[in-house]
Amino acid sequence: MKVVTNNSDTKYLLPFLVPTLVLALVLGITLLIIPKAELHLILCKHHTPFLDTLVPTFSNLVDWLPYLIVVLLLFYRAGWSTFLASNLLLSTIIVQSIKHIVEAPRPLTWFTENYPNISLPLVEGVSMKYWLSFPSGHTTTFFALFFCIAIILCSENIKGKYVFSCVCFLAATFGAYTRIYLSQHFALDIFAGILIAILSTLLLYYFLVLKTQNTRFWGWRMQKLRK
Repeated sequence: MKVVTNNSDTKYLLPFLVPTLVLALVLGITLLIIPKAELHLILCKHHTPFLDTLVPTFSNLVDWLPYLIVVLLLFYRAGWSTFLASNLLLSTIIVQSIKHIVEAPRPLTWFTENYPNISLPLVEGVSMKYWLSFPSGHTTTFFALFFCIAIILCSENIKGKYVFSCVCFLAATFGAYTRIYLSQHFALDIFAGILIAILSTLLLYYFLVLKTQNTRFWGWRMQKLRK
């Protein structure tokens, strides 16, 4: 069983990791330069009918897609399924713990309290939330999910690994942006979500993948159902 353990393999993750780190750096610097309200309005104001349809659908993918993939991976390798499931669990615990400690207002609540004369561009039919804004749980799940997928794909003997890593980065980034577009989160929430996802994924990759890759459990898989 082949896992990412050397430089020749980890290089395929660079199209995901490098842009993610650059994105986090740029976002962090931007947060220091541009005021909170101004930055949010800049990022969420460009609404179109097409995006108003696409964005809510894509944003809701993390409500079910990660768990479906966890189950499907059981038919391939239990190790990968455990890796993804553990990452989702760990990142969720971290995010929810911080959310309930900070209890930050969501953009709709914050603008109503501080700038009541400003109306945020909202998407019809989307159920808005008002509290527990920091950090963004959806962003954390998007980056944790697609980072795990990138790791899994880059560890297998397939072609187009650089392309897969790029696609995973773009999907995670768009997923994170949907939360700003919908005014469910501020850019700061997105920034924190990215950092939590990357750190939790790397931590579990080290302890769950590199430390257990040679065990019998790793290669176990569910048998396909037969008639």
